[in-house]
Amino acid sequence: MAEELSSSQLKNLEKLLLDRQSELKALDEQGASWRNTVELDQQSVGRLSRMDAMQQQEMAQAEARRRTSDLAQIEIALKRMGEDEYGWCAECGEPIAYRRLAIDPAAHLCIDCAR
Repeated sequence: MAEELSSSQLKNLEKLLLDRQSELKALDEQGASWRNTVELDQQSVGRLSRMDAMQQQEMAQAEARRRTSDLAQIEIALKRMGEDEYGWCAECGEPIAYRRLAIDPAAHLCIDCAR
């Protein structure tokens, strides 16, 4: 059975969440240009090059969706911290192991409930 988190563990996990949040927001800004509409310009881009550009665009959009989901999970975790509900399994109510949270600070389920 996992133990309740100490204040130093909570501070460490909050820092991990905030650092990851900043990193994801920066990546989202950098990737914005890749999500733009692919322009049809047959003079400078052949059919295969355009298909490649469209594939890159789709991959960038998928990454952006994943980042948006991750950012939402981080926001939820930070909100749970503010409400003193962080570190407790949302399913069974038992404490979530610090080792699990150190790997995924946004986890809201203990390892047993996550299975």
